[in-house]
Amino acid sequence: MADITAAMVKDLREKTGVGMMDCKAALAATNGDMDAAIDWLRAKGLAKAAKKSTRVAAEGLVGIATSGTKGAAVEVNSETDFVARNELFQAMVAQISKLALAADGDLEKLKTAHYPGSQHAVAEHVAEMVATIGENMTVRRTAALSVKDGVVASYIHNQAAPGMGKIGVLVALESTGNKDELAGFGRLLAMHVAATNPVSMDLTGVPAETLAREKAILEEKNAGKPANVMEKIVASGLKTYAKENCLLEQAYVHDGAKTVTQAIAEAGNKAGAAVKLTGYVRMQLGEGIEKGGGDDFASEVAKLAG
Repeated sequence: MADITAAMVKDLREKTGVGMMDCKAALAATNGDMDAAIDWLRAKGLAKAAKKSTRVAAEGLVGIATSGTKGAAVEVNSETDFVARNELFQAMVAQISKLALAADGDLEKLKTAHYPGSQHAVAEHVAEMVATIGENMTVRRTAALSVKDGVVASYIHNQAAPGMGKIGVLVALESTGNKDELAGFGRLLAMHVAATNPVSMDLTGVPAETLAREKAILEEKNAGKPANVMEKIVASGLKTYAKENCLLEQAYVHDGAKTVTQAIAEAGNKAGAAVKLTGYVRMQLGEGIEKGGGDDFASEVAKLAG
């Protein structure tokens, strides 16, 4: 029997997109013959999943899981919204969301975590689901927040099932105050984040290229002004930018008369201890995915119907 090396397994995985353990099994079953191993995987229905891996998967669900002082978000994509409404798919997203708590924001750790009730890791289980359901699926990203004392609260927008929907938000509130008060306020603040989609917590967190672009626009609009005047114009313009785009400076959507910073201070008074927002995560389904070009399942159906 041929020795099955890690390089052989890696090569087969790259050629087929199938999970590592299945690639190893295929090579073992075919005495290390690469072409035969590919046929073996096709016969098992696993290489079918690999063929679908080139299709754009921009639908799906964002899942959220929280446990006291920890919270995690994960985006699991499918090709169509139809599959996102599938109970099997939703059950998978719910399970992966729970596993994301332990992965602590590490995508590779999440993908290699054992999927409960199976002999496979998360990535291999997803590949099996691709073969079963017939659409490309991917665990695209994950993020996590935690606090030493306080709560990590959440909100799901366009909820498709408990804990999953089109937009998922986590907010981390550090405080020794009443946990029920913190959880209630945290949910309202998470709703604010879902609605306003802030760029960052404050101006210091805005990407340097974004600030440079804003400054350049202000300078171009006010070309010819003296340097001292331009400096004040830029400072004022960035302050306005912060009020519109930085979470702590934004007008609180539940009470436009106060900023988010003021709302947090008020929440601290109600909770009986100061509250500090230590972080937030806003994950929107499909953001950043190029949907144009290439065939996908939905367009194939449209072609057939047309």
